[in-house]
Amino acid sequence: MTLAKFAKRIEFAGMRLLVRDLEDMHRSPIFRIMEAATTTHVRVGGSARIMLSSNNYLGLASHPKVVEAAHSAIDRFGSASTGSRVANGSYAIHAELEAELADWHGTEAAMVVTTGYQTNVGTVSALAGPGDTVVLDWAAHASLHDGAKMSGAAVERFDHNDTGQLRAILARTAATPTLVIIDTVYSMEGDVAPLDEIAGLCTEFDAMLMVDEAHGVGILGAERTGAVELYGVSDAVDIRMGTLSKGIGSIGGYVVGSRDLIDYLRTHARGYQFTTSATPSSVAAALAAVRVIRSAEGAELAQRLLVNARFLRDALTAKGIPALGSTPTPWGTELVGPIVPVPVLDEVALIDQWNQLFERGIFIGISVFPGVRMGKPLLRLCVQAEHSTADLEFAADTIAETYRHAAEPASV
Repeated sequence: MTLAKFAKRIEFAGMRLLVRDLEDMHRSPIFRIMEAATTTHVRVGGSARIMLSSNNYLGLASHPKVVEAAHSAIDRFGSASTGSRVANGSYAIHAELEAELADWHGTEAAMVVTTGYQTNVGTVSALAGPGDTVVLDWAAHASLHDGAKMSGAAVERFDHNDTGQLRAILARTAATPTLVIIDTVYSMEGDVAPLDEIAGLCTEFDAMLMVDEAHGVGILGAERTGAVELYGVSDAVDIRMGTLSKGIGSIGGYVVGSRDLIDYLRTHARGYQFTTSATPSSVAAALAAVRVIRSAEGAELAQRLLVNARFLRDALTAKGIPALGSTPTPWGTELVGPIVPVPVLDEVALIDQWNQLFERGIFIGISVFPGVRMGKPLLRLCVQAEHSTADLEFAADTIAETYRHAAEPASV
């Protein structure tokens, strides 16, 4: 089998051609090379720019305690684990992090996996199978959809946060074992799932509920374990997944739950069994970060992040920019999380505006198909706890100034 046999597919792949053309013109908003740590400011393209694309929400990726822990783990264990968790790749530091995560979430056990993607693919494909039904929010992370496909189960999808559609699906699938999967904080839209309603429906129809807390962990809830805690539905959620690579400032993923669940996944989740385990340095960094999050300093960082996110969103909307990422809560408040998306006219306008912002000293994330629906691109602003008010004001002003221009016809 040679690459030539797939030549037509490769040659005419539209995204490949578009990205190559944009890179040749130095206008591509993706695959940019970071030249420094992605803190609130990053060196990229030869200059320092305000970073509004990083998931380093709490700034822990460069926190002194986190960096020191990573260095110490390298000194003790070396640079690599050299094996899977089922072979020689389980180290004392893995077990220590798993015990910390379980204690933090108030569960019997936890399982740490090398990446968040593998965590979701492995968990979903291990739990569901032929004869079962997996039901997902359309906007759930790609890894969850991929895991559902791999499972061999029947797959149903409901429109984003549409609990009426979810109810209809659950009523139709009640005769089969059903797994409902949602994000808590959605990575593109920035909003929070109606967890109280969804948990209630799963209880009513006896469906298992799995949540992906990737963008909520470290930030939401009194203990900062995520939106499940904030909404008070821990008892109704069967599987809680989180990542170590966003608020926690390292890399990897984890699942917390009952000992039966974790022991089953350890012996059946292929994304866990058939990959080299996370490096000791990254696990040690995650453990140190979790301990910071659980401290008074962590509470302060989370609060500062939420204040910054609201400030940026309010500044944008005050200038007439239709910023998203706000969620009304059951207790009558408005929740703004770390992701503040801004809808843009189309993909051409998105590329044009992104480059204007880049030239003016701001690095912003984007959301395009398949992350969002075709023709519905977003500027995806990720806020950090350490952003200054001046940074956020400058970003809001610059986005507003370039937004009007980007809404006009523009050429790539």
